[in-house]
Amino acid sequence: MTTDQDAPRPMRSATAHKAALAEAEARCKARGEAWTPPRCPTYELLLAAAGPRTAYELMAGLKRGARYVGPPTVYRALDFLLAIGLAHRVESRKAYLACAAPGDPHTAAFLICDRCGRTDELLHHLDDWGPAPAGFVVRAVTLEIRGDCPACR
Repeated sequence: MTTDQDAPRPMRSATAHKAALAEAEARCKARGEAWTPPRCPTYELLLAAAGPRTAYELMAGLKRGARYVGPPTVYRALDFLLAIGLAHRVESRKAYLACAAPGDPHTAAFLICDRCGRTDELLHHLDDWGPAPAGFVVRAVTLEIRGDCPACR
């Protein structure tokens, strides 16, 4: 059964995919970090995915022949991608999604279809929500909006 979540995302053309990988590597190197074998293919899988993927789905995609890729390897790669703003965690799904605009600081907000699971990222800046209370430092905001996508309505 094919769902909207399985449909290719328009922003993931071959050109966009290649540009996103180059930007990710440059962002990584600018931070003095290595663009390691677990990090790059994990990000590639997120870019190619039609929707959020769990760590175990990513782990299955990373297996090459008989080589085992364990959960710690995948989780370390995901933690890194989250830390440098290349991915988001969809908390309610315990899944990960490539960031739609990694070069633009924003609040992670998602529209999640309850029927088919389609998940779309909305781009909002923290300033859109107004100032934080005095003395409070905002590190991250994740907003999940659940409902029915146009295809399922």
